[in-house]
Amino acid sequence: MSTTDGTSEPTITSYADAPAKSVTAGGITFAYRELGPKGGIPVVFFVHLAATLDNWDPRIVDAIAQTRHVITFDQRGVGASSGTVPDTIEEAADHADTFITKGLGHDKIDVFSFSMGGMIAQDLIVKHPDLVRRLVLTGTGPRGGKNIDKVVGVTYWDIFRSVITRSDPKEFLFFNRDTVGKRAGKAFVERLKERTADRDKPISNKAFSTQLKAIQRYGRSAPSDLSVITQPTLIANGDNDRMVPSILSADLHQRIKGSELIIYPNSGHGGIFQHWEQFAPVAAKFLAR
Repeated sequence: MSTTDGTSEPTITSYADAPAKSVTAGGITFAYRELGPKGGIPVVFFVHLAATLDNWDPRIVDAIAQTRHVITFDQRGVGASSGTVPDTIEEAADHADTFITKGLGHDKIDVFSFSMGGMIAQDLIVKHPDLVRRLVLTGTGPRGGKNIDKVVGVTYWDIFRSVITRSDPKEFLFFNRDTVGKRAGKAFVERLKERTADRDKPISNKAFSTQLKAIQRYGRSAPSDLSVITQPTLIANGDNDRMVPSILSADLHQRIKGSELIIYPNSGHGGIFQHWEQFAPVAAKFLAR
């Protein structure tokens, strides 16, 4: 990018420094951030339950942004985006399509997704199979996946435990409660604080509750035909995911022909964050192919 005096602006490759932006499409103002070298197919990040722009692990985002144009965004009704949170995952996928194609004008993207974001990404591809070139699904499962609907009870129980111990709920929801997991959880939460300026608005309790019910409905729905996903797909999780059971990552691997599966040992829902040193370069390499 060139400035008016003919000099080039430095490419931002640190998520902590990515400027906060917004774009209006379909009557909704979407909050987003972008970083990395512009041009080519962007990598759009689909975030997890209750998450805003501030919930992406900078170690993973930064690794991919070294060579790719990265875009993160708030779903409708979340963080600084306007409107209300939709009642279903399908609607969230429609809103994502509006943001990507109408708001930013992209007709081809790569997807990096985690947890609920992976559910939204699957629905997006089922409806718009030509939009996505490469797909990363982490900590997630297929529509109708066994025990996904139990996420409500698990989530509220872990929030209760975090309040008692004055901890961040993600330390319980994403990580094992052994010595290794506790250490990884605290390190992850600290990394999320690295951005100090222009942080996002937290999700409201009502929006959080609506998202939880949408995931529960997704878990109780009839399965989608994932044979339509012919894109190169990387699936990853920890071996002890209590939120979206790890067996569902293997289920996705079976349903998506030619997909790659990585299961990290002694880790939970946030296995990719606990093992970011191994996972980040693998994900960056996969998306760069």
